[in-house]
Amino acid sequence: METPLPFGWKPLHIDRYDGTTDPDEYIDMYTTQVNLYTNEDVILCRVFPTSLKGTALNWYTQLLAESIDSFSTLVKRFTVQYATSRPHHITSAALASLRQNDDEPLQAFMECFAATSVKIRNLNPEVALHAMFMTLKPGPFVDSLCREAPHDMDELRARATYQWLMDKVFHQ
Repeated sequence: METPLPFGWKPLHIDRYDGTTDPDEYIDMYTTQVNLYTNEDVILCRVFPTSLKGTALNWYTQLLAESIDSFSTLVKRFTVQYATSRPHHITSAALASLRQNDDEPLQAFMECFAATSVKIRNLNPEVALHAMFMTLKPGPFVDSLCREAPHDMDELRARATYQWLMDKVFHQ
């Protein structure tokens, strides 16, 4: 705690943590802010209590003296303490429940699929690609994907955008 803060240190620009939101997301925000100045373990530890409030600050003040030997240890203790505040994360199985409706434009379905995909932690790109194949409605676009499979989701998105533009041009 005696380690001086880096030159030009300014207070963090994040809401102080109160124990009611996702601790993993908070640690990501916290480290991103502190890393603007330094990535020194000792500074990460020293500044951490200033980013807490309410019950979270109370938890921190109850830690035994010298029980934290690194920021990694602090993060482990913190995330264990607030594990029940993590939101329920969806899994890749959620993608299997999606279906493009017969009257749903490809672009709208791609946006829905993307919105679900970004909520899945560590989504394997091959799983996402396979799920997309399985959830699209049968038709010319899917036929083109079967004739020449895309290598990855970026290629699939590009082809879907092209298909959407072509549909728009020819249906005007």
